[in-house]
Parts: sequence; structure tokens; C-alpha cells
Amino acid sequence: MLTKLSQLHDMARGHSRRRLVLAAAHDAHALGAVLNAYENSLVEPILVGDESKINEIAGNHHYDLTPFMVIHEPDNARAAARAVKMVKEKDADVLMKGNLGTAILLKAVLNKEYGLRTGEQISHLAIFELPTYHKLIGLTDAAMNIAPDLMEKVSITRNAVTYFQKLGIEKPRVAMLSAAETVNPAMKSSIEASNIAKMGDRGQIKNCIIDGPLAFDNAVSKTSAALKGIDSPVAGDADILIPDGIDAANGLYKAFIYFAKAKCAAVILGAAAPIVLTSRADTDETKLNSIALAAAVG
Repeated sequence: MLTKLSQLHDMARGHSRRRLVLAAAHDAHALGAVLNAYENSLVEPILVGDESKINEIAGNHHYDLTPFMVIHEPDNARAAARAVKMVKEKDADVLMKGNLGTAILLKAVLNKEYGLRTGEQISHLAIFELPTYHKLIGLTDAAMNIAPDLMEKVSITRNAVTYFQKLGIEKPRVAMLSAAETVNPAMKSSIEASNIAKMGDRGQIKNCIIDGPLAFDNAVSKTSAALKGIDSPVAGDADILIPDGIDAANGLYKAFIYFAKAKCAAVILGAAAPIVLTSRADTDETKLNSIALAAAVG
């Protein structure tokens, strides 16, 4: 059972270093995060971007980039394409966003000729270490998919389940969230949660235990579930939370961090390799944890 994000660091160090390619590497925040990950023995970085700007940033921050491969490509779209092609050709294992827009990076990821399509929905997975919960808990999707329909939710669920399996959770417990634990025809989230739970029962979504609809309290508290008479293998022991859409997911994400003082790691899934998209607002710890999450899997 995973209870600490530090275990992800141990997993990343437990095998040969994953090669991380940073697209548009001329970005002080991303470059600093990658250097920190290298110094913590998590990844072997490859830098693709404007070499003069990369060297300028390194000089201003006293970064030693001599151990790293630097590929000069000043155009952001071409830098994204070059980085994606390296992952496609198995010259890198993890893709990371630097000084370019997310849309530019994802356009390269989804390119039909050289991209990293798998047929699954591109989705965001955050994993939290909460002082009030007995293990790490995943949340998807708080950043990519605004209002996923039923089959998009199924794909998002598959992405998270597959990644948890790679982290050693053989059969993760998935809570499909709604505002209540009963099916209400007037509440779309409850109907779709029930449908997806039944799909899990019938083997249409494999290698996990799914239940829903579950209200948030029932998903994470056995006491709450017992008081409401809910008999569920997921209630109070969820590994993965699937809210209805980005509003609920993003609200939970930020509540965990700002109110519950959670530690966090996040990765983009659905492509042929994990993608790290850190924000300037992320702490150095979150950036390092996110790279560790991407590098932990084989």
C-alpha cells in the first residue's frame, strides 16, 4: 500500500533512471525542477529548446548543465515535435512541458504521424498524501477534461486504474462521485456513476473495483458509510476519486492542498508515455513529486 509520496521517489530510484525530455527547455522554473530531479537521482534529463536562452538561465541561476544533452531548437512547436518524436522512438521515457503552451505540446502528442496516441482520452491524474487519510489517494480529472461524457469518463477511469497498477496497486478501488449515494434521474452524475459501476461489475472496465454513486464523505469515510447504511467494498477505502466534471474535481484538488495541507504529485495520462505539466504556482516539492510520479513506472 502506498502511504507516502516519498515511496514514489524510492520506486523511481529502484530502476535505471528514466530519460526525461523537456520540451522548450528555456524556462527557469521547469529547468530548475528538472535539475532538482536529476540531483535527487530520479531522471536523466534531455533539454530541447533555445540553447542560448537555456545557457543564459543556467548562468543566472548557477545551474550546471554539463551532464545533460542539449538539443538546439528555438521554435516551440518544433521543440515539442522533436521531444515527442524522441519518446515515440524510445529515446526518452517521460515528456515534460517547458516554456510553451499546453495546446502546442498536446498538438504534437496527438499528431497522427509521430505522436503518442493510444486511443484513450488524455487526462490528468493527481495523487495526494493527506494527513487525514490512511493511504495515497488519486483524483481525476481536475485539469484537462471539462465535462466528460459517459465514455470519456470510462477512458479517464481506465487511465487512472492502469497507472495505479503500474505503481503496484493490483486492484485499485474507484469511487464514482456524485452529490449523494443514491441514483437520482434528475442528477446526471448519479446515473453515469451507476452505469460505470455496473460496467465494472460486468468486466467492461477491468482490474479494479468500482462503486458509485458515492458522495465524497462515503468514499473516504467508513464511519460516514456505516451511518448511512452503505455496504460497499470501496466506501471509506477509495484509491481513486472520479468526480463528474472539472468544477468538482478542481475544487477538491485545491481544497486538498489549501485546506487539508496535502502533498501532491500530478501527471498527464492517455498518451504512450507519462507527461509532466507543472505550473509556476506549484511548489518545488510538488514539481519534484510530479517528476517522481512519472519516473516511478516502468
